[in-house]
Amino acid sequence: MSRYRGPRLRIVRRLGDLPGLTRKSARRAYPPGQHGQNRKKRSEYAIRLEEKQKLRFNYGLTEKQLLRYVRKARRVTGSTGQVLLQLLEMRLDNTVFRMGMAPTIPAARQLVNHGHVTVNGRVVNIASYQCRPGEEISVRNRDKSKQLVENNLQYPGLANLPSHLEFDKNKLVGKVNAVVEREWVALQVNELLVVEYYSRQA
Repeated sequence: MSRYRGPRLRIVRRLGDLPGLTRKSARRAYPPGQHGQNRKKRSEYAIRLEEKQKLRFNYGLTEKQLLRYVRKARRVTGSTGQVLLQLLEMRLDNTVFRMGMAPTIPAARQLVNHGHVTVNGRVVNIASYQCRPGEEISVRNRDKSKQLVENNLQYPGLANLPSHLEFDKNKLVGKVNAVVEREWVALQVNELLVVEYYSRQA
């Protein structure tokens, strides 16, 4: 299945707040659909599936991509869930979003895909590029690129810049100082349930 392009607020109503997907907040607090208000007790599988869907939609991944990240996280020593979140948070599109250069992750992905972002002075147009500590992320030295980001900076998606990043709004240059820490992940998700969900099939 390709990337989701449908109404984003439907997803927010079903899964809860997804800061990377949209800045809008749903007016209705219950899930969409005819039976949204009278939900039955959810099974354990449904709860795990919901946590997995939160990751998928927030970071804009396909099922195949997320499965690949889970397998990659398993090979690294340490907590699989935490490593998974770090891999997703250190993606270039998410890093651009967290620096405030774009209001949402889909908008950040578009900035990256269209060649408006450079890493260590070189244009990188791959949204899934893994940012490493010490790398400098900046806006390409073109009027169009700078104008786009300057407009976006007036309406950032999230108010707080995470501790592992720094960003100079005047120079439009940011730096990755470390790997993200768990408390700075903006998405409310139980990553252990996601790992459990995939333990049966990966």
